[in-house]
Amino acid sequence: MTEKVTFRISAAAAPYVGADKPRQVRLKAASGQVALPPADMVLLLYYLCHDQDPEVKRSAIATLRRLDVAVISELLSNRELHPRILEALVQLHGKKAELAPLFASHPMLSEKGAALLATQGDYSADAAPTEKETPHSGAPVQTDAEPVSSRDEPLDEEEPQAEEEPLDEEEYQSKFQMAQEMGVSDKIKMAMTGDKEWRNILIKDNNKLVSSAAIKNPRMTEAEVLTIAKSAVQNDEIMRVICANKEWIKNALIRKALVENSKTPLPAALRFVATLGEKDLASLAKSKNVSSVIA
Repeated sequence: MTEKVTFRISAAAAPYVGADKPRQVRLKAASGQVALPPADMVLLLYYLCHDQDPEVKRSAIATLRRLDVAVISELLSNRELHPRILEALVQLHGKKAELAPLFASHPMLSEKGAALLATQGDYSADAAPTEKETPHSGAPVQTDAEPVSSRDEPLDEEEPQAEEEPLDEEEYQSKFQMAQEMGVSDKIKMAMTGDKEWRNILIKDNNKLVSSAAIKNPRMTEAEVLTIAKSAVQNDEIMRVICANKEWIKNALIRKALVENSKTPLPAALRFVATLGEKDLASLAKSKNVSSVIA
């Protein structure tokens, strides 16, 4: 099912929005030949990137791509910029060294946007400036732009699936592929904040700093922890983190899995053995995976 995204556009941009508007009017807007403030212009271009007319769509993407650094910097000073707009700008401008830190530090940057940014180059999220370091000024797209009306009109945008769209990167590049192109610092950031799919990928990363970060993700569920505890984990730190989490070890299945896992620290495994029932103990006695000290 196609996801529907709703924006609000200003009265100044409204004359160029909608399939009922003349093609030449939409083309004019897509090529940036209208007088609008930067924020309105970018939202309008984003909308036109999904126009049904291929020429309008290509023109809008090309205009977004031509935006200069000063304009993008001004846009990024808006700390409530919509995540979808950010994703589009990251895809088109994320390789610019002067903009990458501003993208990375933006509070509205989504997981997808962060992943796209990580694939753009060697930028490290650790170098991102704080909000105080973010520029708050820049040249407008049109210096003779008229003030935007305070009257807003709703814009319902249904995103079509088209190769030219600057927001469909994940259709062609899976999260696993993205992870292969990330630097260590970006992997750690994604491991700490990513969704279940990201956690599942990065918990298996060969770098222990990355896999350890994944187990510390605050969104980690008990079901995921149980799966990890049952797996052939190569990172001892992961097992130590699980053993130290008082909420997770309340789960009898997790305690049993930890006892059966050879990577679990021996003192913790012995402590958990004492909490198991007779049936579990009998099962452990027959298991070839359990340390002889425990069995």
